[in-house]
Amino acid sequence: MVRRNDQRRAALVDAAIEVLAAQGARGLTFRAVDTEAAVPPGTASNYFANRDDLLTQAGARVYERLHPGEAALARQRAAPRDRDTYVRLMRELVDRVASFRTGYLALLELRLEATRRPELRAVLTERVREDVAANVAHHEASGLPGDAMAVKLLILALNWLIVEQLTLPDVFTPAERDELVAAAVERIVTPQGALDHP
Repeated sequence: MVRRNDQRRAALVDAAIEVLAAQGARGLTFRAVDTEAAVPPGTASNYFANRDDLLTQAGARVYERLHPGEAALARQRAAPRDRDTYVRLMRELVDRVASFRTGYLALLELRLEATRRPELRAVLTERVREDVAANVAHHEASGLPGDAMAVKLLILALNWLIVEQLTLPDVFTPAERDELVAAAVERIVTPQGALDHP
């Protein structure tokens, strides 16, 4: 029987994220999650139907924790609609994602595991598609310059920059990272729409 204590479930999923980041998908067992969460043995098995359920919930929880929050969204809505704002927002995005190091590494592990698990691949594919669509919709509603293609290209470019930062942090200095984010926006976002009318 699957239990319903939402706080305990969230703590277990957060522990699963830490295990994924530290030990990879092969190290993700109910026992490892119980140990990471500092709960009695057998607790995780009471909250998740099986390991696949735990894997997919870990992926969903990473996205939940990466959400910028209402205060950040309100600041974005109040900011000017120009390229400088766009650069600042993308730098904040890279910093926010990179600051949740274990979450992003866990997502990478989940992606690798999805190459071997069709059900997980289907879940992650749907989740990432929804995320891309939400980012495009948010961008289009924001009045910032650029189109849907620019948003998708920035997602791809900045995701790899984050991977580089989290896995090989000495490749680029923080100053170089900021410069790369600015260059990505300047080269991908074409001067149209809101740029003509800041």
